[in-house]
Amino acid sequence: MRIAIDARIADYTLGGIARYTVQLARALVQLGSPHRMLTVRSARPRVPPPEIAADESIVVRTPPHHRVERYTLPWELGSSRLDILHSPDVIPPKGRGWRKVITVHDLAFLRMPNLLTADSRRFYGNVKRAVREADAVIAVSESTARDLIELLGARPERITVVYEAADANLQPLPVPEAARAVRERHGIDGPYVLFVGTLEPRKNLPTLLQAFARLRREFPVRLVVAGGTGWLADDVFRTVQQLAIQDGVLFLGAVEPLDLRPLYCSAEVLVLPSLYEGFGLPPLEAMQCGTPVVVSDAGSLPEIVGNAGVLVSPDDPDDIAHGIGWVLGNPQYRAVLVERGLERARAFSWERAARETLAVYERVGAA
Repeated sequence: MRIAIDARIADYTLGGIARYTVQLARALVQLGSPHRMLTVRSARPRVPPPEIAADESIVVRTPPHHRVERYTLPWELGSSRLDILHSPDVIPPKGRGWRKVITVHDLAFLRMPNLLTADSRRFYGNVKRAVREADAVIAVSESTARDLIELLGARPERITVVYEAADANLQPLPVPEAARAVRERHGIDGPYVLFVGTLEPRKNLPTLLQAFARLRREFPVRLVVAGGTGWLADDVFRTVQQLAIQDGVLFLGAVEPLDLRPLYCSAEVLVLPSLYEGFGLPPLEAMQCGTPVVVSDAGSLPEIVGNAGVLVSPDDPDDIAHGIGWVLGNPQYRAVLVERGLERARAFSWERAARETLAVYERVGAA
């Protein structure tokens, strides 16, 4: 079979879905299956295009998330003789004879529609149709699979849960080495709490900032925010001003995947207090690097972290501050979390994800 993965999103952003797409595509190529693996790439990348050693690349002019991509992309792919097109960013183009596989990362637009812009709601409003038309749906967690059935009436027999994994290059570093790299690259010296993720409402950064304002009264740490600015992010910066914590918060913007390793490894703790996550890759990445995690008890995060992290209420700044403080103030407990996190992270791998995804392709291709 000729199987293509739509990897255009990875040519446009460094976000979570882009990283998922690149890691999965690379792992599928490395499996050495009898099928021909192709990628769809952008002719006009906005970030350095990641290397994916696919058998073929199809370069197209249609950008991801474009309002007419559903109609222009089939025309650009028309001569590629595809058997299966996998759309990791949910929305597939109109069919031209190929089978459709989609990945659904979360249904935040349905759980919390007020947290999206009008353009975002318009784009993600197509998910219901995409799920209905897909030959197979990959959900990145049991939580997302349940949401698909409950909120969209998806047919359970078409859903397969395939967990993501952390980049294999994200491994523990000696803390002095990691701290030196962070100091040289970002000018950060001293202990810090780390947040990794796009600045958008469901990540719940204003509440984290309130928790940090309480936390810093007891612990001399900074809050480092690594992630690009998404929609409706003004409230984040406004909260920093209102709390007068400008001297304690550092925004790094979008961070290259290779630059994440020292940031994780020298952090005291990673915190992700999201209101909703379909998977939540940063906690898994942090655990694989030997960094303890504090996450909200919402969405898929308890499913991914298991007993290897501290769960807090995303609506309660005091609870978030207490959870972070418990890790910072208890070295023995922190060491236990590190060991549990390393063990938990070993349960996830891109090779496993690739094999399970390939099984989906073969099942769809045989139907």
